[in-house]
Amino acid sequence: MNTQQRLDQIKADILSQNICPDLAKQANNMVFGSGNPDADIVFIGEAPGKNEDLIGEPFVGAAGKFLDEMLASINLDRKDIYITNIVKYRPPNNRDPLLEEKEAFLPFLYAQLAAIKPKILVTLGRHSTNCFLPGLQISQIHGQPQHIKVTANGTEQAWIILPLYHPAAALYNGSMRAVLLEDFARMPAIITKITKQLSS
Repeated sequence: MNTQQRLDQIKADILSQNICPDLAKQANNMVFGSGNPDADIVFIGEAPGKNEDLIGEPFVGAAGKFLDEMLASINLDRKDIYITNIVKYRPPNNRDPLLEEKEAFLPFLYAQLAAIKPKILVTLGRHSTNCFLPGLQISQIHGQPQHIKVTANGTEQAWIILPLYHPAAALYNGSMRAVLLEDFARMPAIITKITKQLSS
């Protein structure tokens, strides 16, 4: 089974196990994830918004356009990376995802990551960051790689997390935009360093 087939199976599992039925009932689409199934970088948001729910793909609204801009600033585009969210259905009225909704979807996110085997996980915003780095303030750790170990689906996995502010935050705050672009600019060097460590 190749990576894409494994991802398709995880998506089918979410449907067959009827995860978060109340969210699923009011959503137009499940927003599972998109991009390169063999990517070195996986971006993780919190939950789909209105545009994502309608189209069935993550980060397709205004925040997604800014994400595309930031990717271009380091010579990447969508086909080079994989993007997903913790929660796969849009919460009604774009409310924050509830703790129990995040917990219900977390095993499936871990399964996605185990299938893709990225070198770096980029968490976008505090909800996504706190799922991997509970108790840490994004304002204090943004742009700084964090090494964590997680036991997921019976196996221990070591991940490098790069916490970033959510691109939506930059839409209303010019100084936040500059911070995000600066943090993004560090990504190629971090990946080069990780690659060297893995090959040594």
